[in-house]
Amino acid sequence: MKNLKPIPKFKNENEENKFWITHDSTEYVDWSKAKKALFPNLKPTYKSISLRLPVYMLDEIKLIANKKDVPYQSLMKVFLAEKVKEEMAI
Repeated sequence: MKNLKPIPKFKNENEENKFWITHDSTEYVDWSKAKKALFPNLKPTYKSISLRLPVYMLDEIKLIANKKDVPYQSLMKVFLAEKVKEEMAI
């Protein structure tokens, strides 16, 4: 086992994020001892965004949603989630 560097103390979450973006965690954490954690009550954080779509596209999405009997915004989230999952697998 190699010697691990001590994890520095951070002033805030933003400082910690910047640190981990620029450092390799394997120099600080022995991941071979990691255990899978489950957080059944953890809810994702949501952020509202503004998205400009061509009117025809929004109308088509609403038609598809209506056929599936789901809200169109929920359908859009499903479509986006599927595409993100697909792209992340590449």
